[in-house]
Amino acid sequence: MIEHFVSLLTSADGARPRVLDAGCGAGRMLPLLARFGADVEGVDLSPAMIRRAHRDHAQFTTRVGTLTALPHDTASFDGAFSWYSTIHNPDSDLPTMLAELARVTRAGGCVLVAFQAGEGERDASGAYRERGHDIVLTRYLRTPDDMSAALEEVGLEVIARLERPAVGGEREPQAVVIARRT
Repeated sequence: MIEHFVSLLTSADGARPRVLDAGCGAGRMLPLLARFGADVEGVDLSPAMIRRAHRDHAQFTTRVGTLTALPHDTASFDGAFSWYSTIHNPDSDLPTMLAELARVTRAGGCVLVAFQAGEGERDASGAYRERGHDIVLTRYLRTPDDMSAALEEVGLEVIARLERPAVGGEREPQAVVIARRT
C-alpha cells in the first residue's frame, strides 16, 4: 500500500514527489518512502525521536512539530503520510490533524493514514511500565468507515482502503486509507 501511495503522487515540476512523514518518530519509514521514489521529510512531536531520526537517517530533513499545527507551508507537499501517528491522539484532535495533513498537501496530492482498526481506547503503557517507566500511553482506535468519513469531512476524497485482521502478536486489526485532495 505504501508503494501504491507513492505511485499515485506526481510533483508539479516533474521531480520526485515530496512527501511529509507526519509523526515520523525515529524515522524508520523515511528510507522506505525514499526507496519507492519520494523526496521525504519527517516531523514528530518528540525532540528525542527527531534526534534519533537525525542520527539514524541524517540524509533526511526532520523537525519537531505537532500534527495539530504542522510547521510547513500550505500545499508544500505532494503527499502526506501518517503511519500509525493518529492513534496517539483522542477523537477530538482527529479533525484538526486531518485538516493539517490536507492543508500541507497540494491539490491533486494524496494523504495516507495507517492505524489500528477498532473502537474505543486501549492502555498501551504496559510494556513501558514493566521496564520501569512511569508513563500513561493511550491508543485510540477508529474504524475504517470512521476514518474515511473524517477524511471526507476535511475535503479529501477517499480513493483506497485496506483492512486486515491482526496477525502474529498484533492485538487489533490494521487499516490504511488513502485520500486525494481535490
